[in-house]
Amino acid sequence: MITPLGILAVNASAFVMNHLAYFRMGIAACALISGLVLNGLTAWWLLRLVSRTAPPLYREYRYWAVGGAVAIVILTAAAGGYLTYLGLNDPQRLPDPLSVVVATVALALPFAISLAARRWAGLGGIIPVDEPAGKDRMAQRSRLRPRT
Repeated sequence: MITPLGILAVNASAFVMNHLAYFRMGIAACALISGLVLNGLTAWWLLRLVSRTAPPLYREYRYWAVGGAVAIVILTAAAGGYLTYLGLNDPQRLPDPLSVVVATVALALPFAISLAARRWAGLGGIIPVDEPAGKDRMAQRSRLRPRT
């Protein structure tokens, strides 16, 4: 089963390489969309985190925070798409170091920002182990509150 899949992968790669000029725009568009989604989700999560940890500050500067987040997401996604487009310029230079670095940064950046924000907010790593989820957390809070 692995050999036929390998043959199909090699033939698909050869087809893409022979028609790289046509695939170049599509791959750059996919990089743009991927950057918008990944960075947008990260920005949305960060804005929610800030709104919960510093509500008065967030309420006062909400429009600036959202506007800045939108601008950063659009700029980083556009830069990723454009640099991917540039990196796929010459089929003789593939794998292109620029494309590899851009793809690695585009994947690592949202995770690094999320991890840093979680640490800054005191939430621990990417997957919290000692934090109860949803309803368990509410039940734990109600047990700690004295009844009146």
